[in-house]
Amino acid sequence: MAKNTVCIWYDHDAEAAARFYAATFPDSSVGAVIPAPGDYPDGKAGDTIVVEFIVAGVPCIGLNGGPHFKHNEAFSFQIATDDQEETDRYWNAIVSNGGQESECGWCKDKWGVSWQITPRVLTEALATGGDTARRAFAAMMSMKKIDVAAIDAAIRG
Repeated sequence: MAKNTVCIWYDHDAEAAARFYAATFPDSSVGAVIPAPGDYPDGKAGDTIVVEFIVAGVPCIGLNGGPHFKHNEAFSFQIATDDQEETDRYWNAIVSNGGQESECGWCKDKWGVSWQITPRVLTEALATGGDTARRAFAAMMSMKKIDVAAIDAAIRG
């Protein structure tokens, strides 16, 4: 296990989430699936309690802790994409698998985890600053899934 690992609380679906992420994103995999050694408030001995997985190179642990804590946008995975095809592939995988669209490149998976599917052209334009950043930002503010061609047009003015 990595020294620093992101721990994500799930109701009871950590393994399903980890397998979805591994099938969707490159450099992702599912590692150990650990059963509970005894009964706990929201499960029984033998139920999966912890799943080790990697999402796009980031080590994570899924904890099946029950319905007590819900995800929100204060935590999200940000996936940098190179073009519209890659943006569409990740966005559509999340949204069409029971997820939901949000604003400005954000969406949630069916487990409630937030994702930012962000084309590099957008982050690069914002980092440039000035009028380029203002135009790219204004274009982004009107979008759900980021439209790379519209960002490119905004950059050009």
